[in-house]
Formats: sequence, C-alpha cells, structure tokens
Amino acid sequence: MSESVNAQPVQAALSSAGALTVGAALPLLVAWVFPGDLLIPTVSVLSLVFLAALGGLAARAGGASIKVGAFRVAFCGALAMVLTAVVGSVFGVVA
Repeated sequence: MSESVNAQPVQAALSSAGALTVGAALPLLVAWVFPGDLLIPTVSVLSLVFLAALGGLAARAGGASIKVGAFRVAFCGALAMVLTAVVGSVFGVVA
C-alpha cells in the first residue's frame, strides 16, 4: 500500500514565494546592524538560518515535511552562495 501525501502544491508554492520575499529582506537588516569586519560571515550564516526557518515554515504551510523543506531551501541557498563566490573569484570580484 502506498501512503497518500497531503501536500498542497499551489499553497506550498505561494508560501515559498512569500518566504523568499521575506528572506530577501532579512539579510539586508543584518547588513545594517553588523560592522564591516563581520559583515560577510554574519550575513552568510544568518542567511542560511533564515532560509532554513522560512523553508520549514513554507513546507509546514503546504503540508509537507518541515525538515525536508528546511534542508532543501538551505541547501539550495548554500549552493547559490558558493556558485556566486566562485563566479566572483573567476571574474576577480572581491568583497
């Protein structure tokens, strides 16, 4: 027997979109608070924390697994950060 999944895709998609909008604002708030020497590591770490929290919240709202949603969003965010850093270093951009 297969178990039925109670996830609601449209609700999950809308929740994810809202979470990403809020998630984009949170690192900006952190950037205004922390000094220059700690800025990049602090924004990076707190951005991943925010992404995990909002991913879990979006998954819960959509009826999916909170742990899976949090991990998925945080992992994709970390991957995006790494790829951005690699592209920046290839083109000689230093933060």
